[in-house]
Amino acid sequence: MELGLTFDKLLLIGLVAVLIIGPERLPKAAESFARFVRRAGEYLRDTKSKMKDELGPEIDEVDWRKLDPRQYDPRRIIRDALFEEPAFEAPAAVSPSAVVTDPVAPARTPFTRTAFSRATPPPFDADAT
Repeated sequence: MELGLTFDKLLLIGLVAVLIIGPERLPKAAESFARFVRRAGEYLRDTKSKMKDELGPEIDEVDWRKLDPRQYDPRRIIRDALFEEPAFEAPAAVSPSAVVTDPVAPARTPFTRTAFSRATPPPFDADAT
């Protein structure tokens, strides 16, 4: 992870810290900052070890770069899907004698729409809303 800090920027930050904090309080501030960085590192190491304990040893085998959501470009996904060859196979030729047809197919009942009005409102489920 790059923070974009160059030597010039760090030098400028140090100069501003000297001017704002003052030369007499600067050693104490630097000591407290070092303590904070040390505690943050310990916290990260503890968190990493807890993750390994809870998720098991296979956590090291996970390719985290592959799971990074920033790598998914919707335009690329759509373009790849549009230009991709279909993944289906043509059905094999079937001889007419192998096809079995049912001479009596069940009759379907036609779909009828129910007209709702003020007198007959549509069903309402209070738990679903």
